[in-house]
Amino acid sequence: MRLLPLALMLALAGCASPTPPAAPFVAPPAPPAKLDSSQLDLNPVAQQIPARPLPADWARGAVFMEIYVRGYQDSNGDGIGDFRGLISRLDYLQALGVQGLWLMPVNQSQDRDHGYAVVDYRDVEADYGSRADFKALLDAAHARGMGVIMDYVINHSSDANPLFLDSKANRNGKRDWYIWADHDPQWYNWDQSETWHRVRPGKNYYYGVFWSGMPDFNLRNPQVLAFHHDNLRYWMNQGVDGFRFDAVGQLVENGPKAYESQPENKPILKDLQTLVHSYPGNFMVCEEPADPVGAAQDDACGSAFAFGFNEQVRASVKQGAATDKLIQILQRYPLQQMGLVLGSHDSYAGERLIEDLGGDEAAYRLAVATQLTLPGQPFIYYGEEIGMGTSRGNGGDWGLRAPMSWQADGGFSTVTPFRAPADNQADYNAAEQQAEPDSLWHHYQRLIALRKAHPALREGDLQLLAEGPVLAYLRQAGDERVLVLLNYSHQAQALSLPLKSEAPQRLLGQGTLSAGQTLQLSLPAQGMAIYRL
Repeated sequence: MRLLPLALMLALAGCASPTPPAAPFVAPPAPPAKLDSSQLDLNPVAQQIPARPLPADWARGAVFMEIYVRGYQDSNGDGIGDFRGLISRLDYLQALGVQGLWLMPVNQSQDRDHGYAVVDYRDVEADYGSRADFKALLDAAHARGMGVIMDYVINHSSDANPLFLDSKANRNGKRDWYIWADHDPQWYNWDQSETWHRVRPGKNYYYGVFWSGMPDFNLRNPQVLAFHHDNLRYWMNQGVDGFRFDAVGQLVENGPKAYESQPENKPILKDLQTLVHSYPGNFMVCEEPADPVGAAQDDACGSAFAFGFNEQVRASVKQGAATDKLIQILQRYPLQQMGLVLGSHDSYAGERLIEDLGGDEAAYRLAVATQLTLPGQPFIYYGEEIGMGTSRGNGGDWGLRAPMSWQADGGFSTVTPFRAPADNQADYNAAEQQAEPDSLWHHYQRLIALRKAHPALREGDLQLLAEGPVLAYLRQAGDERVLVLLNYSHQAQALSLPLKSEAPQRLLGQGTLSAGQTLQLSLPAQGMAIYRL
């Protein structure tokens, strides 16, 4: 099923956009000298299941925080976030109630920014610290009951990856690790960009659906698949709790108009799922904007982001009623197996929420309440919990990846950070949000605490009861029933629901509810309420 417009295909371009930031941008240090393939660890990796520090079901219904390590906390005064900086902020995340961390790519990369141009799959980005620092992060997160999943780029590598350099030179038998042609097949991607890139001299063309700096792997080659499986085992052996797989709709290509969501992708994804789940308790989620439901099925990833949910929740709170498409998503998507986002590091998912909603905090709270009371795994994008805005002077993906707003005057680093701070840092920052009892931060904290305390909210079934200005649904697990009421409109609303409850207990929110053979309720404008029945 595809409910989404083609515009969402920009998701994939967004992961690895080569367009430079508008301004201002402090360039990172020069990258290290190019690796030779002999310096890469390409050895087979046997499974070594580490001691499990977390419960086997830790990820079921858990709330994750997506973290851009470069933009989270600088610990050594170089203006760039790092592993040690993130460790220093784990207590903050624990206080919020976060149970899982999704780290945007932390492998050694060519771009030294978003990280999706991987140079070495078994090393960490030097800007972020050492392997020992990364292991310390895993241990510190586990000690606080948090799982850690890594972003894994399976579709493509950097063109500076030694494997591609060898493929380009036809050395070491790596030619067939990437996709080559002796002419330009003239395929074009979603924005009509060329996907075949010439290597001069000669007539060698390689395929890279995103841009020339990211050549696609040949995933029909069993050696390439074995290489990726070994990389995944390498990290899981060290205690990584799973992966977010990037751009899985692009794995196999069958022609100029058949480069997306091809049938051959599913067996590849099923094998990844089998591998990840062979480590007890490990979790995975896939990025497939064109076919999120297909990717979430058991014969593929088994879990995928519910793309479309993000834009329909935003549209609902802005227009004052649940959109038809949001209702379709709630009825048709297997939400228990899906990740729920309101925004992310990619501009296709929407601008920062506070700006998209024009500063309307009541609408913001309704969007968050929707996300955190539905089945599945909610993913908060770092800074969303405090209403963080766009990096000052930057647009596109770079604008979404500002240094974290810890204080009104910064708090990210003792020096000028790698990128300009959020333009609303003075008004929306973690210190002030935590100090204000009725802030967005505390709204998130209360909702997450409810989700953790009530199995019905965390993993219960979903039954829609009303749609329109008021979205009402019942969550049920065993004998526990929780009623969620969201008034998206700017007027007070009254509603009668065919539910019987002797003594409903309000868990959160405003309005009134009268019990009896039916429930009579009233909600203030842009109000919400959650009841245990």
